[in-house]
This record gives sequence, structure tokens and C-alpha cells, in this order.
Amino acid sequence: MRYKALLPLLFLLGFGTILSAQNGVPPYAGARGIAMGDASVNFQGISAAFSNQAGLAYLDGMGFTIGTERRFFTSEISSFSAAFAYPTGNAGTFGLSANYFGYSGYNETRIGLAYARKLGEKVALGAQFDYLGFSIPEYGNKAVFTFELGVQAQLTEDFRIGAHIFSPVRQEIVPDEKVPTVFKLGAAYSPNEKLIISGEVEKDIDLDFSFKAGVEYYLIDILCLRAGVSTEPLQNAFGLGLRLKNGLLLDIASAYHYDLGFTPAVNFSYVIGKKDENPE
Repeated sequence: MRYKALLPLLFLLGFGTILSAQNGVPPYAGARGIAMGDASVNFQGISAAFSNQAGLAYLDGMGFTIGTERRFFTSEISSFSAAFAYPTGNAGTFGLSANYFGYSGYNETRIGLAYARKLGEKVALGAQFDYLGFSIPEYGNKAVFTFELGVQAQLTEDFRIGAHIFSPVRQEIVPDEKVPTVFKLGAAYSPNEKLIISGEVEKDIDLDFSFKAGVEYYLIDILCLRAGVSTEPLQNAFGLGLRLKNGLLLDIASAYHYDLGFTPAVNFSYVIGKKDENPE
């Protein structure tokens, strides 16, 4: 198969300061993550499935989420995501996630198998094994395997830190093009049950540092407002979340890139049992 023919498009997709597209990079953490500037390394519950698997250890009941985003209102760089997680008590939480990005002419498929576990009351660890598939129908397909690791630590009642690494061992997609290695380190401060302030730094090994910050505030029990900002590329974001009856969550968001415009997103989530992580 003529994988070298993929290089121009993969380079374009990997050029994050222009398109903020994927090229194997983990997807946004759903509409909640987008609304908070993707400051998501400290998310807990089902919304941690795409940001830091350690957060799945805090899921109170079986949960799933499904969502979509349309980057810059362009169907060719849209994505669709779904995740399922099942906590087993002392044996930890198991998860399955899937993401599709692109269109018929070029697309990426991502499937992840995750495991998360608490170590005592204050620390949680998570890991995920990933399958990444790349396809251009005219030239063929390419598949690689990688993994990611995460940790969260509750330092005080209202302050925690989290860290995550994606693909620490770089896998080659085509000659001279590898799956990026991405590090994230962040903190979340929650002075009360209504407010969460998150911030983090992200480093793609091939790109500049990116800084992200977000806030989430519950106006009433069922409604929260969110806002965020991120750099590399510079984007502002906003959104809202509705915590409906019987564990159903609806998240709506949009990020704004100053050159390319809006990226809208929506997620539906459902958690059986105790209410999910909103508010934390």
C-alpha cells in the first residue's frame, strides 16, 4: 500500500496551530471538555473516558456517553465518540471507548480498552490500550497500537491534581510520521459543590506548550454554565450542562477559533445509580 501518499494529509491534520485536528491525538473530552477549554485532566466519572482514565475510578454506577463535534462547521473534520464504563467495586472500573474522525476520503478510528482503580481514598490510577486506524480508501489502511496512563490525587478536600500521558512509546504511522506523544498536568479547585475551576498545561512532544483553563458553575441543581480558554491554538469556549432526572446528562458547548470560527459539540450521558460527577 502506498502509505507515503498519506503524508501530505497527515501533516495537515497534525498541524494543530491551524486545524486542531487529530492525527491520532486523543479526542476532546466531550462537550463538557470543550466548554472548559479542554482543561479536563481532572474530570471524574464517565466524562473522564477521553481525558484521563484515572477519573473513571470515581464513577458511582454503570455509565455511558455519546457525542459529536463539528470542527469549524466542517463535516470532513467532524468526530463522533462513545464510551461505556462499568465499576466493579474493589476490582476497579472497566471501560470501552470509540471515536471516529473524518469523512469517506480520510478517516481515523480509535478504540480503547480502559481500567481504573482507586489506591486508598485519595489516589486513583488509570490505563488504556488503544487501537488507532487510519484510512484513505484510494490508498489503503494503516493500524497501530499504543497506550496511555493517568493518575489523580486528592491533596485536600477541595484541591486535586492530575497527570496523563498518551502514547509514551511513539508508533510510526507512515515513514517520518508518528503518533504524537502528549503529556498533561493540571489541577482542579472546588471550594464548594457548585463551583469547579480547572487549569492544566499540555505538551505534544512535537509542538509548543498549550495552556488551558476552565470554570464550571451550577446556577441551580439541574443547570450549570461553563467557560474556558486554551492556547496553541488560541480558542475561547462556552457551554452549559443539564442534569436531568434518572441520571441523564445533556452537555452543549462551542469553542471559537479566531481564524477558523466555531466548533459546536453535544453529548448525552447516562449513569445508573448515584448522580454523576456534576457537580463534583
